[in-house]
Amino acid sequence: MDLRIFTEPQQGATYDTLLTVAKATEDLGFDAFFRSDHYLRMGNVDGLPGPTDAWITLAGLARETKRIRLGTLMTAGTFRLPGVLAIQVAQVDQMSGGRVELGLGAGWFEEEHTAYGIPFPKEKFGRLEEQLEIVTGLWQTKVGQTFDFHGRFYDLTDSPALPKPAQEKVPVLIGGHGATRTPRLAARFADEFNIPFASIEDSERQFGRVRAAAVEAGRRADDLVYSNALVVCVGRDDAEVARRAAAIGREVDELKANGLAGSPAEVVDKIGRYAEIGSQRIYLQVLDLDDLDHLELISAEVQSQLA
Repeated sequence: MDLRIFTEPQQGATYDTLLTVAKATEDLGFDAFFRSDHYLRMGNVDGLPGPTDAWITLAGLARETKRIRLGTLMTAGTFRLPGVLAIQVAQVDQMSGGRVELGLGAGWFEEEHTAYGIPFPKEKFGRLEEQLEIVTGLWQTKVGQTFDFHGRFYDLTDSPALPKPAQEKVPVLIGGHGATRTPRLAARFADEFNIPFASIEDSERQFGRVRAAAVEAGRRADDLVYSNALVVCVGRDDAEVARRAAAIGREVDELKANGLAGSPAEVVDKIGRYAEIGSQRIYLQVLDLDDLDHLELISAEVQSQLA
């Protein structure tokens, strides 16, 4: 079971804070540092000092880390034109020496679009499908050849399809709870399928849909990695768990029901139950980015038991 650190910087974080967490992620032996792609805080927080851009952040981290994978859960398809996104991701992949992964989603948070003057189209899923076709098509086009795409939402003619990523294939992540279109899209484009904030039962059901869609698309079901994203709140005792829950404005019982919370032994046990239904990787949603002791505890007493 791979454990990756997943952050939500729109809730309030500077680049320096993210760099500190990313370096701790690397030093403590976690597999990857991922971040959300949002421009507006959610819930009852002030979001200060304001948002950071996902791909600018990852570009900086690419130069200041050496081992960990870097990526997004999920880049909002509404924020970037697909040709521009292909260039950005390829460049950051080069800057990192081939450590980037692209999680790409349709975009959903209308308020952040309104706040920053970003168009929020009614038809997002069809756009996402074309975006995936374009981004992967540009990367797959051989040097010296050109790429053309004529779709309903995007039109590319005689693109040189440059630059290329450092990796022969940048892993693409697709995720979500949709019962029909999402599995089909994952079966067509994804190297990894991620389901965020889902129960064991719902995860098993959705993994089954994706596996069936992969076979229907002519792939092996095991060609994809299957992963979860879950909030994490671990403590050595009940008081420490309660303190960490209060720091992120959550209740312990709710966190235990909907995430990975409690003692290291409790969290290891629950991760094991996700593994039993096919989850191979978990993105630990860390909401208090100043609590590096939390990461040290997870590394020492959770990750060590899963190795």
